[in-house]
Amino acid sequence: MYRHSLYLLLLASLCACQNNNAPAEEETTADPVTPVTVIQPTQETLSDSVSLNATATFLQQSYARANTAGYIQSIHLQPGQAVHAGQLLFTVRTRESRSIGNAVNLLDSSFKFSGVNGVKATTSGYITQLNHQEGDYVQEAEQVAVISDQSSFAFVLNVPFELRNAVTLQKRVSLLLPDSTRLPGVVSAIMPSADSLAQTQKVVIKVAANAALPENLVAQVRIQRTAHPQAITLPRTALLTDETQSEYWIMRMLDSNTAVKVPVQKGLESNGRVEITTPQLSLTDRILVSGNYGLADTAKVQVTKQ
Repeated sequence: MYRHSLYLLLLASLCACQNNNAPAEEETTADPVTPVTVIQPTQETLSDSVSLNATATFLQQSYARANTAGYIQSIHLQPGQAVHAGQLLFTVRTRESRSIGNAVNLLDSSFKFSGVNGVKATTSGYITQLNHQEGDYVQEAEQVAVISDQSSFAFVLNVPFELRNAVTLQKRVSLLLPDSTRLPGVVSAIMPSADSLAQTQKVVIKVAANAALPENLVAQVRIQRTAHPQAITLPRTALLTDETQSEYWIMRMLDSNTAVKVPVQKGLESNGRVEITTPQLSLTDRILVSGNYGLADTAKVQVTKQ
């Protein structure tokens, strides 16, 4: 009897301990809140442009030729030298004067026969080629030097035919030189022929006449294809897309702590900004730019910065 009572007492103690160690009911956890940054849309001019290379060149050249057959007596130029119109380039002494000129002067000193003819530059420019030196014998009309006409200096741009409507006569453009200098230019001519392989058309861009630039210098020209002057834009980070980039959407604040998914159609992109064509956003809308990736259609968020 005593043992039975002791067993019941021990069993009651164990049950009491188990009841005391029973876990309390789990507390209800709050929905997760994502910290986000928001921004408002901006209305601005957005343009779509393409960058093409233009090469500096002299479109015209003039040739300094001997005006008579004879020997080059003196040359007053060298390659790369700048010359101006009317400047003496070289002299040619005829073969006859070389043989009998001194004899004639001895017979009559007042005759002053020299037989030396001077050749002058017909245009201003740079000596790009020199074919003879002093003492050489040349025929009449033989080329002695080549002068690149400074007034014909221009940049030639090869424009794809599909962009022909974006480049018009007298259109003002900006050329970016390799040293980051910007040079204003204007379209002065469009050549009436196209490259059969590349399907490009040559466009001549004239620059300031005092621009002392070398031939074959390559500059970049940005050609504007389209422009939207009142585009509603967002930063590129605000735009979300699927793996195939076939659908786009943004996360817009519905109230102070709820963001909803809004499908959109995008337009032009430039300098990290994206045009939103549909739906029509308000300039007071608050759009998520960080913390927006992976959010559900309706998500609880906490705005940390606006």
